[in-house]
Amino acid sequence: MIRNVLSIAGSDPSGGAGIQADLKAFSARGVYGMAALTALTVQNTQGVSAVHVAPPDFVTEQIRMIFADVRVDAVKIGMIANAAIAEAVAGALETHRGMPIVLDPVMVAKGGASLLDPRAVAVLTTRLLPLATLITPNLPEAAALLGEPEATDRATMEAQALRLRVLGPAAVLVKGGHLGGTESPDVLVSDGGTHWFEAPRIQTKNTHGTGCSLSSAIAAELAKGSAPAEAVSAAKAWLAGAVAAAGDLSVGTGHGPVHHFHALWNMERNR
Repeated sequence: MIRNVLSIAGSDPSGGAGIQADLKAFSARGVYGMAALTALTVQNTQGVSAVHVAPPDFVTEQIRMIFADVRVDAVKIGMIANAAIAEAVAGALETHRGMPIVLDPVMVAKGGASLLDPRAVAVLTTRLLPLATLITPNLPEAAALLGEPEATDRATMEAQALRLRVLGPAAVLVKGGHLGGTESPDVLVSDGGTHWFEAPRIQTKNTHGTGCSLSSAIAAELAKGSAPAEAVSAAKAWLAGAVAAAGDLSVGTGHGPVHHFHALWNMERNR
């Protein structure tokens, strides 16, 4: 049976991040993707110039209509934009506890633009984190959620992951891509203990939408029945391939997208 996964997030017209990346990741990982939009952005590979936020009741109704008709096997939450949207998403999902929910706390775009109203952080931590099966903050996002300085070493990463788990999510994956050095380690804290995922840093500027794509791939794996550590491992392996093959694409002049379909497209035929 093909699983159905819903993304609740913002739109990226350049196709590299947001809803567009989520749907590509879902398809690449073999699940059927659906989307409820929280915001429209004006952006390309060079950055974000404007954000138009959807009315909260419109977001609620999108989610309600999906659940009224379609079996939802997992949910991924991305950009929520402001406190009202966060409240709307939490309210819509509270009656559907028990399914896998992956929360990617999108706060800042790759180009540096803020994608989350600071007032929404409190709602995110008190309403959405307790609903989450897994959250996937990077180092700046983990620090912002905790109100602490950004981690600069592995020990602080692990300590912040443990403190984030106290806020309610069943599992926390803190991504270490912002650490210096040649490695890009991630740490997962869950009922199964602490697990480190080691990976070499891939030297490329084509990393637009990596966070969106990873969290969506994890949601797809959870929907298929994988345990958190297995889901993260499979998603990270797929994303590493997508980043490594990003040079096969020619999209924009800034931070280009990853190649979601690197394992599916015949590049020799397409040249």
